[in-house]
Amino acid sequence: MSRICLDTSAYSNFRRGEPGVVEHLDRAEWVGVPSIVLGELRAGFRLGTRAESNVRELDEFLDHAVVEVVSVDAVVAQIYGEIFADLRSKGRPLPTNDIWIAATAVRAGASVLTFDEHFRDIVRAGSLVLEPPVT
Repeated sequence: MSRICLDTSAYSNFRRGEPGVVEHLDRAEWVGVPSIVLGELRAGFRLGTRAESNVRELDEFLDHAVVEVVSVDAVVAQIYGEIFADLRSKGRPLPTNDIWIAATAVRAGASVLTFDEHFRDIVRAGSLVLEPPVT
């Protein structure tokens, strides 16, 4: 069984029916959705043309028994600081939100499910980097 934290790209591709994401979610015993991801998704929904249906689908997803919203707390903030400083010292700055997502996953003992290669640079956080869908 596995514990995974979704990043925004993984959730978006899940909603599109991407088989790799669906497979991981079907096998997961626990799925974390970092509060940072919720913010990114809700911002995107507000800018799109399907805001109401996107919010409804997200709320239905969050109601699933194995899904849990994972918030930022003092431990996540500590981990964020450590990851940020480590990446900066190696000359590998990454998008701030992605560092928060990784820190949340570390706190939860989960791997980040993503399509973003740069998560591999965050050694402390396990990552499951999927190949982008062919369009």
